[in-house]
Amino acid sequence: MEFTHFNEKGLSKMVDVTDKAVTDRTAVASAFVKMNSETLSKVKEGTIKKGNVLAVAQVAGIMAAKNTASTIPMCHPISITGADIDFGITDAGIKITSKIRCKGETGVEMEALNAVSVAALTIYDMCKALQKDIEITEIHLESKTGGKSADFHRESK
Repeated sequence: MEFTHFNEKGLSKMVDVTDKAVTDRTAVASAFVKMNSETLSKVKEGTIKKGNVLAVAQVAGIMAAKNTASTIPMCHPISITGADIDFGITDAGIKITSKIRCKGETGVEMEALNAVSVAALTIYDMCKALQKDIEITEIHLESKTGGKSADFHRESK
């Protein structure tokens, strides 16, 4: 199946996936939020004045995954069947990982990437009063499965 993102007039269009097979699809994405040890300690202790940073970021990430088609113009609305956000705290900050699943004609890579991006932005928003120079880095797709194209698994560095 050949995809084109342009119509006969050369303008952008959403790819037609009508004839694609419905398959189980999964995507995993990650991001990293760098912050200083004082801010990180307050996140771990739950003493950030805006509330439980990781709980709010988890809900924000799930909501973002479910609403990706509303903000990324060429994404198809997808009925997500599962969404999970995980946080790993290191000495340098917080690693965010999302795992998104669906049964559909198109993949959930953008939903997984959107989930970690919005979760990271939520962490920034909740911590910015303490630290303005927090960095959001390393946003990328870790893996994807399902569909006609080959599965993808990022190689470790």
